[in-house]
Amino acid sequence: MSETRSSVNAPALDQAAIALLRAAHRGPVVAAEDEEWEASRRPWHSGVDQQPALVAHVADAADVEAVVRWAQQHGLAVAAQPRGHGATAHLDGTVLVRTAALDEIAVDAARRTARVGAGVSWQAMFDALDGTGLVALSGSNPSVTVVGLMLGGGLSWFGRAFGTPASSLLAVDLVDATGTSRTVTAESDPDLFWALRGGGGDFGVVTAVEIALHPAPELYGGRLAFAGEQAPEVLRAWAEVTRTAPDELATWAMLMHLPDLPQIPEEVRGRSFMSVDVMFVGLPDEAEALLAPLRAVGPTIRETVRALRASEIGGIAEEPVEPGPPMRAVSHPFDVLDDDVLEHVLATAGVGSGTPLVGVQMRHLGGAQAAADPSTGPGAQIRPGYVLAAMAPAFSPEAAAVVDEALRGLVSAVPRSEHGLGITFLQADQPIEDAYGAEAVGRLREVKQAVDPDGLFRSNHPVHPVHPVRPAPAT
Repeated sequence: MSETRSSVNAPALDQAAIALLRAAHRGPVVAAEDEEWEASRRPWHSGVDQQPALVAHVADAADVEAVVRWAQQHGLAVAAQPRGHGATAHLDGTVLVRTAALDEIAVDAARRTARVGAGVSWQAMFDALDGTGLVALSGSNPSVTVVGLMLGGGLSWFGRAFGTPASSLLAVDLVDATGTSRTVTAESDPDLFWALRGGGGDFGVVTAVEIALHPAPELYGGRLAFAGEQAPEVLRAWAEVTRTAPDELATWAMLMHLPDLPQIPEEVRGRSFMSVDVMFVGLPDEAEALLAPLRAVGPTIRETVRALRASEIGGIAEEPVEPGPPMRAVSHPFDVLDDDVLEHVLATAGVGSGTPLVGVQMRHLGGAQAAADPSTGPGAQIRPGYVLAAMAPAFSPEAAAVVDEALRGLVSAVPRSEHGLGITFLQADQPIEDAYGAEAVGRLREVKQAVDPDGLFRSNHPVHPVHPVRPAPAT
């Protein structure tokens, strides 16, 4: 699978033009000749060789306004990126706006809302909610930004209980295509607000959001880890749990094959494990009653399941918080978890299968996120019952070909849902049509044309396949 690159090259920039931006900008502006260039341009997603025209680290909304106006004058597109978890080569040739310094968090426990800056990570949000008895509709990785997940329509630990992250957006502060800061709500601009609830970063540079919080005075969760050889029994027990689970219970099952590499701790190097990650909104005794089929499989070899504080949510899935090797991956939504699916996953990716895949995960979806009103945003509703996801490192083109074949084989016999999962589950070369249906994508394009007809803003997964970058004005 090759990454799609923009067919439009950015105009060359001279030092005088860059000096104009630096004079109007508080944060650092980094160009290709600067010592900080390689670190500034590189995304978290190490499999993407991102090649922007310029990188602007913004200090506040006024900096964003200055960047947008400058880009308009110099014929460049603008892309916002705090760290680059979902980076693609669509951002090549843009002015890359780094929003990490926009780190405001203001929790209003009485109103059950929070105002969150575009650079705030989920771990910072978790920490801010400690002791409030409230949760935000977070994802699993604590280093991803709150705004990135909200705009992309991602999956949440609390999706079954409360709905999708995108559905919790209440207001969005952004800089529009005129270089003006504005607040967008369902009342002020219903079409743009609809698009922002899952349509990605193609409609402006978001500087902050207001989100809804949800009551969760008791949380119980963590990981149950078994030996890889127990995978058949664990997966069948997990499937049983999902068939009767209340909306308050979210569980994800994963097969892990750790490679025999020197950087892997010797005690687990080359071994396989089967784990089930758990999040329950409620009391421990209630959760344990629901997890009884998994407990009946036999003793775990390791577990972290316990009563949790909000600040501990990000550690449940034990996902990496720093960039790792280039990865190949797939996310495949499906609706029915039956014996045929389980047997296929075990045959193609279980212990003894010889798979090159290091992680194969199934997440139980459904609940409130499936019942949500889809008219409130493209990412407001997630209808598939499950998702099958897998990944493996690929250090060379030859290795990538082997991994891609394994990924195709894994999902080949699992009937794909007709419904997608949102932008955050797209791979680098997937179009937005794979996230949302034709009707929603058509409406997103109408909104794009209305608010940004010249294609000034460009996201990781543009609503148009390639945004035209306006030529630089004649001098």
